[in-house]
Amino acid sequence: MSKQLEVVMAGFGGQGVMTAGQLLAYAGMEEGKQVVWIPSYGPEMRGGTANCTVVISDVRIGSPIINNPLSACVFNRPSLDKFGAMLRPGGLLLINSSLIDVASGRTDITEILVPANDIAIKAGSPKVANMVMLAAYVAATEVVSFDTLNRMLELKMGKKKDLLAVNHRAFEEGRALTGKVFTMR
Repeated sequence: MSKQLEVVMAGFGGQGVMTAGQLLAYAGMEEGKQVVWIPSYGPEMRGGTANCTVVISDVRIGSPIINNPLSACVFNRPSLDKFGAMLRPGGLLLINSSLIDVASGRTDITEILVPANDIAIKAGSPKVANMVMLAAYVAATEVVSFDTLNRMLELKMGKKKDLLAVNHRAFEEGRALTGKVFTMR
């Protein structure tokens, strides 16, 4: 049976949702999986809406357009309102509980509250909340390995040694939040 996982990462521009999605896509490609990464920006860049869809599959991907994804990582309330409702029943939703003080209200999905901004600040920079969310997502799904994800992080940010250490701390904190709770379908 083939396995495919779709995730929407969504938030405001500047929260790093595109970077998180890219790292996940790069890790999937590095592991020889079929991958699609589709960014979507609102009319403004920093502060406007931003989201990306990542599809990772062990077989050829039929369409890059996903109307009802299996999972989502939402970084702010407008993203929860939009994408929380779009998830398929049985899906997985990660909510940045540092900025979102409500749950989705859905009982037909698995929901994980991730205090991403709080953890990022403790790790050394509020800018790494995206890495906390990404690590929590990968820990929950095991869609790619952490070794591969760390290598992709080092390739993308290797020249910024000071940021690399903070990103690694954010990864480890996010990873520790959850064990595997979700399986690719």
